[in-house]
Amino acid sequence: MKKSILDHWYSQLKLPVIVAPMFLVSGTELVKHCCLNGVIGSFPAPNARPIEVLDQWMGHLNAELEAARAKDSTQKIAPWAMNMVVHSSYSRLQDELALIKKHKPQLVITSLGSPKQVVEIVHEYGGLVFSDVSDLKFAKKAAAAGVDGLILVANGAGGHAGQINSFAFVDMVRTFWDGIIILAGSISTGKGILAAQAAGADFAYMGTRFIVATESMANDEYREMLVEATQEDIILTDAFSGVMCNMLKPSIVIAGLDPNQLVKKDNVNFDNMQKETNVKAWRDIWSAGHGVGAIDRIETTADIVNRLEHEYQEALEKINHHAAKFSTVNVN
Repeated sequence: MKKSILDHWYSQLKLPVIVAPMFLVSGTELVKHCCLNGVIGSFPAPNARPIEVLDQWMGHLNAELEAARAKDSTQKIAPWAMNMVVHSSYSRLQDELALIKKHKPQLVITSLGSPKQVVEIVHEYGGLVFSDVSDLKFAKKAAAAGVDGLILVANGAGGHAGQINSFAFVDMVRTFWDGIIILAGSISTGKGILAAQAAGADFAYMGTRFIVATESMANDEYREMLVEATQEDIILTDAFSGVMCNMLKPSIVIAGLDPNQLVKKDNVNFDNMQKETNVKAWRDIWSAGHGVGAIDRIETTADIVNRLEHEYQEALEKINHHAAKFSTVNVN
């Protein structure tokens, strides 16, 4: 069943891309425009507050995309996904599980805890569950819990990031996992998407590239900072959530803090995502991945996807050309 669902998704996609759920950035407009342009859009459930708003978001996305499919059956329209924190400290977990049962998203992404409860619910109605993991220990735990896909959050990813090289991470996970792999970390171009596939992944996970989309919830100052930023403007720190995150140094400075004098947050409590003090910190201090160097303009989601598609096809043609030459050399 998993393979048939994946094959159906591929038929609805322009590119093998999942646009990552970003705290205070991904809303229904960004997700909808991603899906309408043939890439999987997603949002983190804590972006919709209170819980009644989350109910509205999920219903709105189902209705909007179903109407678009009914209007034009030939258009490639991707499914949408919701990202859930499944950590034991997250007080909305049961309410969000109830909304999954109600709205039945085709894909649910789990973070920061065991996905077991989510797997049981989503598999019952025929959906898939992907779990993001940052090391081999968590990858093996998620696989044992019955998830359909592993999102390998490698070095250089925006927000909460892992510290393993992306290619090495895929190779290590493939020694025990033959399911779906989604690779995250510093992917900002069509060439990067193709490289992820060549490395053995089924999808590329792209977040930072879509922060600058005009449909995102990011403000213009955030977008402009990304356009101007390079990898040297990124710092990996545990000062804001207690877990290592890649953040933009200029936003830390503007907030009145010294990037060289940050202190680790005392405790990890993901229920704090609901609290205004923590939301304010993430609203004023912005995250980004190492792929910022490839971002040179603010544009619509449609324009971003079109550019990625062009880069992907161009890279594919180039690789095929090199492969043909290499094969000829070896044959001779």
